[in-house]
Amino acid sequence: MSLREEIITLAKENWADRVGFAPASRFAPDDPIFRIMPSTKTVICLVYKLLRGMYRGIEEGTTFYQYTTMAVENMEETVMPMAQLRVSNYLESLGYTALPQRRHQTVMAEENDTNPEVAFDAVFRGRTQEPQMDFLNTAVMCGVGERSLHGTLLTDEMGPMVRWCFILTDAEIEADEIAVPHLCDGCRACVKGCPGHAIDENGQVDRWQCAVYYNGANGLRNPFMNPDAFPDFEDRLQIIAGEAKVTPETAREILRNIYFYPPAQHAYQCSICGRACDIECYIHLEEKGVLTEKYHDPFRRREPWHYEIEDFRFPEHNEKEKEKGE
Repeated sequence: MSLREEIITLAKENWADRVGFAPASRFAPDDPIFRIMPSTKTVICLVYKLLRGMYRGIEEGTTFYQYTTMAVENMEETVMPMAQLRVSNYLESLGYTALPQRRHQTVMAEENDTNPEVAFDAVFRGRTQEPQMDFLNTAVMCGVGERSLHGTLLTDEMGPMVRWCFILTDAEIEADEIAVPHLCDGCRACVKGCPGHAIDENGQVDRWQCAVYYNGANGLRNPFMNPDAFPDFEDRLQIIAGEAKVTPETAREILRNIYFYPPAQHAYQCSICGRACDIECYIHLEEKGVLTEKYHDPFRRREPWHYEIEDFRFPEHNEKEKEKGE
């Protein structure tokens, strides 16, 4: 068995669903991987599918913690690191150097950006001293999938319902070919599906806008929101309807007032939208029949549930609207 085959076997024994390899020569000389580990010769990508059942509670409006704790927290903090360590230990037992690379959830090079998955005030910004890999581009270079319109990884098996991590090593391992894009057809289901209009027609994501609605500012899709939410905001109904356009400053203020559901144990923010962009993308790909993992029933079985904006109007607001109508 070749080293490549041994790594794939070991990774899959530790729940990886797909393993890809890219040679260092495929990356630009100034790519962060060479600042992280100058002796890198191969980048290994481990891809893990997220169970469809983790999204079902959000789809049905019943349970929301499963996505955050099982699809985000446990994958990032337990499952993937364990596989990275085991594969890396195996490589080092053969005399190679191996460096696991997971996401920097709370460290960012950008000065005024954010990560919707964690609390905005837990992010350390402007940290350019510590190089950070481009997770999406590197995964594509490893041949495990393609880039979607809204900037996530699409795989043949589960579309966007995946998470992934890397190992840098000085071992030379046979590479995979870069996948020819064939899944994303530019349908913009991701754009239409975002409960906060955080994705523009070109697929660019406003991450502050995303953070606000990832955390549940859209009351029409949040069963935990109080009818009198955001009482001190003049545009409270626009916020609740997902129609408010936020700035980094107003996003911070809205996020300080989102207290509808507790965060996960490792300080991951509870996702109320459950990455609706990914869900809508998955549904589109499933309906097209292009995904290789098949299920007995379609993911979407009925019209999506929602509340009405009328459920959030203050009585005095209704009176004012009535007066305007007269």
